[in-house]
Parts: sequence; structure tokens; C-alpha cells
Amino acid sequence: MKIWRLRWNSVFVKFSVAFILVGLIPLFALSYFSVQTFTGHVERYTNDNLRQMVLYISYNLNSAFNNYNEISMLMYTGRYDGMQDSFADNQTRNVNELEQINTVPIDAFLKMIMYSDRYITSAYFVRTKDNKLFYQTKENKVVIPEKLPVEDWLGTMKDAPTDLMIYPTHEDFYIFNSQDNVITIGRNLIDTSGTLLKEPKIVGTLFFDVDAKVADQFLRELNLGEQDELYVLDNNERTYFSNKELTSIQTPISTEADKGKLILSEEIPFLKGQLLVKFENEEIYKQLGTTSTAVYIAIGICSLVLIIMGTWFSRRLAAPIRGLIKQMTKVESGNLEIQIEVKSNDEMGRLAHGFNRMVDRLKAFINEAYVAEIKQKQTELNALKSQIRPHYLYNTLEVIRMNAVHSDADEVADMILSLSNQLKYVIDYGEDWVTIQRELDHLKDYFYIIQVRFENRFELRCDISDRINRDWSILKLSLQPIVENAIQHGLRPKGKGTVQISIERIEDKLAVTVYDDGIGMDTEELDRLNAMLEDAVAPSKNVGIKNVHERIKSVCGEGYGISISSRRHVSTSVLMLFPVKEGIMHDTAHTGR
Repeated sequence: MKIWRLRWNSVFVKFSVAFILVGLIPLFALSYFSVQTFTGHVERYTNDNLRQMVLYISYNLNSAFNNYNEISMLMYTGRYDGMQDSFADNQTRNVNELEQINTVPIDAFLKMIMYSDRYITSAYFVRTKDNKLFYQTKENKVVIPEKLPVEDWLGTMKDAPTDLMIYPTHEDFYIFNSQDNVITIGRNLIDTSGTLLKEPKIVGTLFFDVDAKVADQFLRELNLGEQDELYVLDNNERTYFSNKELTSIQTPISTEADKGKLILSEEIPFLKGQLLVKFENEEIYKQLGTTSTAVYIAIGICSLVLIIMGTWFSRRLAAPIRGLIKQMTKVESGNLEIQIEVKSNDEMGRLAHGFNRMVDRLKAFINEAYVAEIKQKQTELNALKSQIRPHYLYNTLEVIRMNAVHSDADEVADMILSLSNQLKYVIDYGEDWVTIQRELDHLKDYFYIIQVRFENRFELRCDISDRINRDWSILKLSLQPIVENAIQHGLRPKGKGTVQISIERIEDKLAVTVYDDGIGMDTEELDRLNAMLEDAVAPSKNVGIKNVHERIKSVCGEGYGISISSRRHVSTSVLMLFPVKEGIMHDTAHTGR
């Protein structure tokens, strides 16, 4: 992200982008509008064409079913070649006694039905009296009577015995060694010679199988793809015919919108249903997609040429600026001896002249200000250290001297050992940061001497958070002056007490707090002390705490340092904030005491 931000700040990049956008935006807008207009026109034309074809197919299917209905009605009309109307004959007698329909034997009638249409593959007649089965088939096919689903067919006709029955597409498993798909048409033969009754007198039922390929002649014009779906549905959305294999022919088919498909439907009045076709958009608009792709490729080529030309043109204009940037890079790396030759008096010449003046003034600034400031900071730090160390050594030696005068005890040896450790720690000028553990060890050496001097009336406690690694770094000699100040000004006037050191991590800062339960301070004294910490002038007293505060701010920066809180006769706390340094700074040669 940073690299792109830097590049965007370049005049060359801005000029290139502006030049390219001026050409690309109109090109893209015009191309997009043209493609959308062309696509919309083709889609509307395709949809209208498909809708007309679906309407045409639905009309032909309705006519086909009407035709099969008329064929089934031949049992009543008797209108076939060489025969006369027998509408008034007693059909019960004809079927049950003479085994004929009208004046034609049942087998002959079935054969006539079978050959009345080239898609009828077989015909059956079931006599109601004794369920005797008559049948005729084409192409010497063999019927397996026991497998005929006559009961299912008759059950379908119970609710409407006078209507035509159309049994949906199914396999003719009852024909030996055949797996053709057929649609079964059925109609009851009702004796109408006598008085009409509420319940019609059924003397037999005619069935004939129609090859499901009857629909192919109508579907060929649609040129359906593998993903396209076609269904002939009844009024309950159950399938009579489909170009897909269905798990259950009775399962309702959804007619709602389907993502990625164009759904068209037309009514088939004879079935009181509809023809439903689901076209895969990807298939019907395949050619449109190819055309759109060609247009987009052309747009891409034009865009690429425009980008190349814009880049070349802008580079030619930006060449002098790139030379100047190259010299500026050398200056950024620290080479201040760079001078650009001024070859003209135009804008580039004035820019080169200004660059040379900038380099000269930068060298002067570094020599006069930057180096001087660094030296001043180092001098201030050394002065702060020199103030702390003599002050600390004087107080320590005074403690040992007073103890030696008043008590000839073995504790003197231990005190001298603690003093020796402290001197090694303090006099080492080569380090500003030490581990937390080393600083605490130094503080314990100091506090041991304090305890001996004041007969264990003062106690030191350390509370280190589990989140703190004792190998993290802390500013050297930052704790001892604060603890010394707590003893001198907080605990000694009281006579006894406890100093507690608490170290914890607060976000990205190391918080070290020194508590004492001494006499505390009133509000005026606390305000004066906090104001003294913010005053750049060194104070006449409280040297230790002031120097530690200045050292922390000088080394760590703003946001770090010391803050003091106190309540009279209760306690005083000094909070020191350091940056978290997860590693030993300048302390690799030490392992502790």
C-alpha cells in the first residue's frame, strides 16, 4: 500500500493515468452501451421466437390428444371403413355374448384401432363381466398378461368413468423383452342402448399404448439441449410426458422461476394442463456470449494499445524529471556532494538550480543544527548521570560510616559486599538499559543496607505481574532514586513502613509503580512536585526524582516519564512509564548478581 501511495504522488503516474482515462472512459462507455443494446435485442428476439415455437407445439400436442380421443370414440360411432353406425345396438349383448364391438369382433376392432395411428403400438380390451383380456400388438410383440397393470389403469378411471383416461409415460414392461416408453390411453365402453342411469353401465374398457416418441415430431424444431427440460403437465402439475428421466412420474414439477433458466409455458386445453419448457440460458444465449466475448476482446486490445501509447508518451515528457529524482535519491542516501548541471533557463533549469541550493543549505543545517543538537542531548544525559551517581554514593557511604561508628557487628561485611555490588553496577558507564532482574537485584543490595541501618523497620516488597518477562529492559538506576526518596521523605518521618514495587504491562508500555505507606503529602506539596517535574530548570531539591524523570523523557520520548499521586497520612505512589523492550539492551554480558 505504501509503494502504491508513493507512486501515485509521482507526476509521471498522474499524467499517465489522466491520459489513459481520457481515452478509456469513452471507449468503455460506448462499448458497454453497444453490447447491452445488442444483447437486449437478441434476447428479446430469441425469447419471442421460442415462445412462438412452444405455442405451436402445445397446439399440435392438443390436436394429437384430440385425435386419440376420437379414436377411442370409435367404440360408439362405428365410423370406420366398410361399417355402418351401430349406435342403437345393445353393447352388453355384443361384448358379453358375441365378443364383438358393434358388429366387429373384438380382436379385429383392436387391430383396427392399433393400425389407425402409426404411434399406437398395442391395444387391449378388458371385458367387465369376467375381466377377460383381449389384445393385439404390432411387430409380433408378446404380451405378458399377468404383468399388465390393468387394476392401476381401471383405478385411475373410477372418479371419471365417462372421460378419456391418459396414463402418463411409463415403460411397457408387460411386453416381453421391451423397454419402450409409452403413454396409455383408456376409455370405458358404456351401454347406451337402454335408459341412462346415474351410475353408467360399463361393459368393457379399451386401452391402447401410444409410443412416447409421438412428441418427438413436435419437439424436433425446439432443438433442446442436454440441460433443457420439457414437461407435459396436468392441472395438478403431474407429468404426462418429459424429455428427462423422472424419479416418480407423479411427482409435481415446479413451474416457478428458476435461476439461470428461461421458463416458458402454454396451456393444453384437452389435458386441462400445460406444456412447460425450461431452457438453459447458457445454451440458448451461447452464440450471444461468443459475440460479446469477441467485442470485449476488441475492447481489450484497443485499451492495451491506448495504455502503451499513453505510457510511452508520458515517459518521454517525464524523462528530465526522472533524472532529477535519481539525483535526489543519492542525496537521500547521504551523499550531499551532488550538484546538477544547469543546461537551460526554463522551468527545468530553475528547478535544477533550486535543487543545488537546497543541497547546500541542507549540509549547513546538518552541521550547525543537527550535530549540535545531538551533542547537546548527550551532554545533558551525561550531566544527569553525573548528578545521580555522586549523590547516591555519598548517601551510601554515610550509612555505612554511621553503622560502623555505632555498632561493631558482622553485618558490616554483608554491607560492604552489597556496597561492592552496587559500585560495580553504578560505575559501569557503558550501558543505559539493563534487565528488570538486574535493576531489582541492585535495589535489593541497596535496601539491605537500609534495613541494617534502621534495624529492619522498613520492608521492601516486589509484585511482578505474570505477564512480565524479567529479561525485558528497563532504564538503569531508575528504581533506586525513587525508593530512596520514599524512605527519606515518606517512611523516616513515620518511623517504619513498607515500600512496594509493582511492575505490570499496560498495552505497549511498562508501568513501574513505587508505593510507600508513609506520611504522604498534602495537595499543595503534590502540585508543587508535579509542576517541578514539568519545569525544564533543575530544582534545588528532589534531585533524584527530577533526574530520573528527565532521563526517561530524554531516552524514551514524550509520553513516558514519572507521575506522582499522594494522600496526606495515607500513602504516596510514583508511576514510571517505559516502552516495552522485549529483549536485553546492552546487557548480554551480565546474568545477574
